[in-house]
Amino acid sequence: MFFLTLDANTHEPMNRKYSITLLLAVLALAGILFYRTTLREREVVILSTNDIHANITNFARLAEAVEQCRDTVATVLVDAGDRWTGNAFVDLADGRRPIYDLMNELGYDAATLGNHEFDRGTAFLRDAVEYADFDIVCANVKNVSADFMDMRPSVTIKTDDGVRIRFVGVVTNYDNGHPDGNNEIFEGLEFPDPMEAACAAAADRDGSEVLVLLSHMARDKDFEFAERCDRYDVIIGGHSHDVVDTLVNRTVIGQTGNKLRMVGATRIRLKGNRIKSIDYENIPLDRYGEDDDFAERVAEIQSNPDLLKNVGTLGVALDRVGLADMETTLVARAMDADIGFYHYGGIRLAELPAGGVSMATLFDLEPFFSQIYTMTMTPQQMRDMIITKYNDTGNAKESHRIDLFSTTPYTIVLDERGEATDVLFPKLREGKAYKVAMADYIAKKYDYEASDVERHSEKVLDVVAEHFRDYSPVVFSNVPKQKTVRR
Repeated sequence: MFFLTLDANTHEPMNRKYSITLLLAVLALAGILFYRTTLREREVVILSTNDIHANITNFARLAEAVEQCRDTVATVLVDAGDRWTGNAFVDLADGRRPIYDLMNELGYDAATLGNHEFDRGTAFLRDAVEYADFDIVCANVKNVSADFMDMRPSVTIKTDDGVRIRFVGVVTNYDNGHPDGNNEIFEGLEFPDPMEAACAAAADRDGSEVLVLLSHMARDKDFEFAERCDRYDVIIGGHSHDVVDTLVNRTVIGQTGNKLRMVGATRIRLKGNRIKSIDYENIPLDRYGEDDDFAERVAEIQSNPDLLKNVGTLGVALDRVGLADMETTLVARAMDADIGFYHYGGIRLAELPAGGVSMATLFDLEPFFSQIYTMTMTPQQMRDMIITKYNDTGNAKESHRIDLFSTTPYTIVLDERGEATDVLFPKLREGKAYKVAMADYIAKKYDYEASDVERHSEKVLDVVAEHFRDYSPVVFSNVPKQKTVRR
């Protein structure tokens, strides 16, 4: 039964008074919601890094840039993968933790995985993911039987003034079913197609106003993905080491190159809950001074005397071709092989000046702990390997260039379309079997035929270091032994 209650002072029905109060509250809430969704303007900046490769020298400048941004606007800090492999002071430290220590201290919010995060295997990476104070997300890693965890595909971050940004992560994948790297480090994991995974993950925005893809797929793949799937507002890319600032199919795409030379700044303005504008810029970090605390921390990390001590001297400055001449020659010599091969991507320095050379510098040149393989190959088998790699359609960033340096000179013959059709070896005899030495990346990743394939315990870095200790000053040639010609 319903009873009408009177207020003792006003003699008005109590339910009427409460109804009016409720109505006013609803109207006020509606006004607030109307203001927030249609009138209120908000701004957020996403600062981003990618392919740091443990090059922490500029981290104090990054810290200064981040702090200046945080002082003026809501700021989110993210990374698009490949945080280590490239600096002895990080990569030879326990757990490679110095890079994560710095990122934790600076307050990164989210990151995805790059292919080099897997370099030391799944158990090693699991410990790093657990050590990170920020969210690491990747939508296309599936744990089947590895000593690993189930990765979160995405995370939503809410700024202090209520802007919700959803970050989805993906890592590149190739025809072999996993990212760049030797097969054994990916055992127990599966890597579904990153584009399909990214598009599927975009279906759940989790109420966010902004949707961002942290992509370690490379520039061309990012462009292709943006043409296929237009659900993302921003793609923050990595892997190809390109400097990117563009718009593809209404999606803003940015990438900062590599080695922490720049920081990406994505400025997003909203009116209510709708995006009003998005602007991306790559900002060189040399514009900033150094944060004192981080400068001291970096100096401490990079003060290992064993790594700073010179192991020898270089008698003449070497460019990438000269460094290739050094590595191919020393790999072949160490194995008493007729021919040495080394791949372009394995030579991680563009140049090396004459003078003293430390172990840290040699590690920067060869940071992969690569072991040496030997095998027997004929000129035709070498020819097939070179042509297949040159015309590679599955890994465009490594194709249609001289990718395989060698101690033996050769010329790649190109047709009118720029495709390799033949390889000329002026110093080899057709049909003869030659002993060939190469680093394990070529032996495991490249398509070739050979016999007597053997993996050795010798590491490329140790072979190079030993040569510097025994034969300084070291001299090699910058004159190319490989070339292309059109016919």
